[in-house]
Amino acid sequence: MRAYLAEFLGDPRVVEIPRLLWLPILHGIVLRTRPAKSAAKYAQIWTDEGSPLMVHTRRQAELLRAVLPQVQVEFAMRYGAPSISSGLEKLAGCDDILVVPMYPQFARSTTESIRDVLPKGTRMLEDFHDHPAYISALAALVRGDWSAHGRPDVLVMSFHGLPQRSIERGDPYFHQCMRTADLLSQALGLEQKRFGVGFQSRFGPAQWIRPYTSDILARLGAERTRKVDVLCPGFVADCLETLEEIAIEGREIFQHAGGGDYRALPCLNEHPAWIGALAKIVLENPASAPT
Repeated sequence: MRAYLAEFLGDPRVVEIPRLLWLPILHGIVLRTRPAKSAAKYAQIWTDEGSPLMVHTRRQAELLRAVLPQVQVEFAMRYGAPSISSGLEKLAGCDDILVVPMYPQFARSTTESIRDVLPKGTRMLEDFHDHPAYISALAALVRGDWSAHGRPDVLVMSFHGLPQRSIERGDPYFHQCMRTADLLSQALGLEQKRFGVGFQSRFGPAQWIRPYTSDILARLGAERTRKVDVLCPGFVADCLETLEEIAIEGREIFQHAGGGDYRALPCLNEHPAWIGALAKIVLENPASAPT
């Protein structure tokens, strides 16, 4: 955890604080306390196969290979292993390479951080936040879950947060998240009062995008809402932020405040509609002509 967090939190795209100020704090304080706390959280969601994010990402790559036999597919992680450089090495004999960040919404701290480590000239898909196939896959996942477990009184769509300063500096992330939420609510036929949009995973003392998902869940609980579902459209695979922060912490916040039934919907993971959508997104990319 310490090595991973040092790489992740040491990325100037992730923490936009002057290096001379941030690095002493990172190595002198954060990396002395946060690894143990993060490890305890991971212990609650770990599987026999390993990290859920790694498990789902590997499976997605395998399924995409089956759908696109004419395309060589490799997966990589921005931080840790397998690295992006090792993934590119496996594609060394390909004539045409397209990197697809698995972030539906563009942010400098995520998507642009991938571009930072790509060889110059490597083509990269920037986002697919409003792609019809992506929205359709989300809608199919939600409808399937509701068919099995019933519809909630309120659907909360929770996206990863971002410092408010990043938005003020022109980052399109917030607007793309809201666009995704609007399109999905329309696809599901939801009235305004039947869904909400929040932002999670704050880090540090700075103000982040509001409203916070935790505040929405506390309010819905205080209002004695009978049934709430939470979906994380910005995550295409379940991970710590969805399985621990939303599924475990979110439930505690909502029910402690007085709420009723609570369900954290799964991410797209290996849903057939998502694998089909991902193939479509890759092939329809204007700059993509796989050979």
